[in-house]
Amino acid sequence: MRITVLSSRLAAIAALALATVMAGTPANAADDVVKSDNIRLEAHLGLPAGAAINSDLAFQGDYAYVGNFNGFSIYNIRNPRSPQLVSSVSCPGGQMDVTILGDILVTSVDSSRNNDSCQSTPQSATVKESWEGVRIFDVSDKTNPRYVKSVETNCGSHTHTLVPARGRDAKKFFYVYVSSYSPAANFPDCQPPHDKISVVKVPIANPAAASLVGTPVVFPDGGNETQPGLLLPTSGCHDITVYAEKDIAAGACMGDGVIFDIRDRERPRIKARTTDPNFAFWHSATFNNDGNKVVFTDELGGGTAPMCTAAQGPNLGADAIYEIRGHRLVFKSYYKISRLQTDQENCVAHNGSLLPVKGRDIMVQAWYQGGLSVWDFTDSSRPKEIAFYDQGPVDPTQLVLGGYWSTYYYNGYIYGSEIARGFDVLKVDDRRTNPANRVKQSLLNAQTQSRYPERGW
Repeated sequence: MRITVLSSRLAAIAALALATVMAGTPANAADDVVKSDNIRLEAHLGLPAGAAINSDLAFQGDYAYVGNFNGFSIYNIRNPRSPQLVSSVSCPGGQMDVTILGDILVTSVDSSRNNDSCQSTPQSATVKESWEGVRIFDVSDKTNPRYVKSVETNCGSHTHTLVPARGRDAKKFFYVYVSSYSPAANFPDCQPPHDKISVVKVPIANPAAASLVGTPVVFPDGGNETQPGLLLPTSGCHDITVYAEKDIAAGACMGDGVIFDIRDRERPRIKARTTDPNFAFWHSATFNNDGNKVVFTDELGGGTAPMCTAAQGPNLGADAIYEIRGHRLVFKSYYKISRLQTDQENCVAHNGSLLPVKGRDIMVQAWYQGGLSVWDFTDSSRPKEIAFYDQGPVDPTQLVLGGYWSTYYYNGYIYGSEIARGFDVLKVDDRRTNPANRVKQSLLNAQTQSRYPERGW
């Protein structure tokens, strides 16, 4: 989702956000849920006091980190059926996407502020002194996280990706790829054509020394700017997913889908690139475990509109499955949930992650108020749904911003960051997915993929 793109969209999203706050307790009851028989809700916690608009998730050990537009929250998930809120940090600045490594939590701010502090207030990007970028926290004390560093980046940080360094350097430092876009001539720190990412280097032993080390232009000849139906012309990337072991990354870059060669971490370069006439906004990407396929999502409508209706059909606001063949991305098929949603439900493809099942390509994915879907794309041309969970609209009388921003699989459970309702834990019980329960992870940043240990039947 993009909160600071165009004035008309900003006004619309602001209105939806206000409606979310004014709606208070969701109008739907628990029995408004439509779901498959093989999935159940194990736990639900509402938004913590002061939180607004839940965003992305990250996991490490027994803890889940949940961003929101007013800061972030930390949950103890040692018992997934009874998660406990440990702390909730107030530090406004959307979207507050999060990644975690050791005691270092990195967060994204794509909301122009009057300074970099947690007491900052909104200030126009036309003012040179305004700030946007990444904030870094020390979370060694989960009950009292400590803000240690900010790094300003061009056009802010809409999303970011934690990128391990190569070889032995991975114990010394990591990189952060900062995705941002939508430059304007009157934005001193966000000048057109942009077409680049920002690279931040973070020393693990001293995160306070984090610094910007490069702003490589990834579209030196410009991106896709002329395709009819684009939400916005390419001026950067919305999201980047890295597969560090294979030295590749997949970029969802507004009007373009790309594969990067990241052997030189500070200078990623495009090795494969494609466009799609049915895609309005390349939003995010997920590799399969072998790294020879990638699922791209199209965020038609920017995440704030009802795009799962009969009027949109099965190929708009959907996933696109591509096989990676050398320097080519080969399209195989689309996947979209088949359950039609109402005009009061923002719905489109959004964030998900893999389930580690041997020999299968299975992922769980969020669809905002379309709920979540667990689906199999082992046959790239014939994806199939395995399970789904879909609550009714936050408000059946009007379109209110809500639904799952992200749904990720971690150590036997699916965790959902629900924009308006809070934090959910779900369990899928199916012979096709149950082998994944035997795979234990100690870390999950969904946009930093590594090869899963797989468990078969």
